[in-house]
Amino acid sequence: MIGSPAQPDVVTCSARGCHDPATWVLAWNNPRLHTPDRRKTWVACDVHRETLGEFLTARGFLREVTPLAPPPPR
Repeated sequence: MIGSPAQPDVVTCSARGCHDPATWVLAWNNPRLHTPDRRKTWVACDVHRETLGEFLTARGFLREVTPLAPPPPR
């Protein structure tokens, strides 16, 4: 999720209830629903990167984990 009115450029973690800034992108797809080249994304803070990755891996969905690029300068 992209920020709040107070911090519009901050991407927040996809973990339920977490409002920390995201630092990782987890690219995934569900092979039963998506073509092999389609990627959906979750973003994670350092604390939730492993648990979100484990959730996706257990289902065979995780494709790639990369650092979140900083927003471009204004």
